[in-house]
Amino acid sequence: MPELPEVEIVKQSLIKKIKSKKIRKIIIKNGNLRFKVAKNFSSILKNSKIENISRFSKYIVLNLDNNYSCIIHLGMSGTFHLDMKKKKKLHTNLSFYQSPYLPKKHNHIHIYFDKFKIIYNDPRRFGFFKIFNSKKKLNNFFLNYGPEPFSKKFNIKYLNNKLKGKSKNIKNYLLDQKFVSGIGNIYASEILFLCKINPCFKSGDLKKNHYKKIIFFSRKVLKKAIKMGGSTIQNFKNSEGKAGSFQKYFKVYDRENKVCLSKKCQGKIIKKTISNRSSFYCNFCQKLSN
Repeated sequence: MPELPEVEIVKQSLIKKIKSKKIRKIIIKNGNLRFKVAKNFSSILKNSKIENISRFSKYIVLNLDNNYSCIIHLGMSGTFHLDMKKKKKLHTNLSFYQSPYLPKKHNHIHIYFDKFKIIYNDPRRFGFFKIFNSKKKLNNFFLNYGPEPFSKKFNIKYLNNKLKGKSKNIKNYLLDQKFVSGIGNIYASEILFLCKINPCFKSGDLKKNHYKKIIFFSRKVLKKAIKMGGSTIQNFKNSEGKAGSFQKYFKVYDRENKVCLSKKCQGKIIKKTISNRSSFYCNFCQKLSN
């Protein structure tokens, strides 16, 4: 599943391609995504201009000139592909994961502009599109989400208020979108390694110095991942032929039984299932007693 850095890359790609462009028509091949595409989806978007494209957490937000907004969640396997009509491109994918080429199947939504179209592909159909007719309704949709790691609201006071006295482990809190928005399984493992905090550590036992580390390394890891184009677990590229490369910098994720990369550490990377998700950590650097 794409996490915050990967969704940010998709957002940046869409800004380059479709910001300030007018949507000429929409063709829905299959509207049965995680939530069924609204019946008036095509009529609302048709002839509207995309004034701005933003992101919150793992959502892409299209702001239209007709006062509507459309949020897009990519689910487990959603990608956007650029079809330049007569001009053939080696790579069509506007992201860095899944197939770099436009697949023959699962091309559910086609959004047409003057000289090209954007195609939403989603084999597992866990993604969705949702429209809002006011900024208030759009903002209300995100009310139950926690702040992003980059937000000033994600601070020591916030962490203390949320975690004090809690028995749930810190890994699960980092994955809880109601606590902090945008962090997924890969980056949670990397953040906790740099913090030297065991993923099973009881959240209520964390101290102020732990809070500082979580805030600092959450921002550092995500910023670096965005700069590196996200994490391409498989060797795929985007429409410009560039590949995400943050996976080259993984300290623990997908490194089971390999030696720890910390200086003077003789530990090895352990893989453990926590709440049905694979967690990776160093058996020395991230002891529960740390």
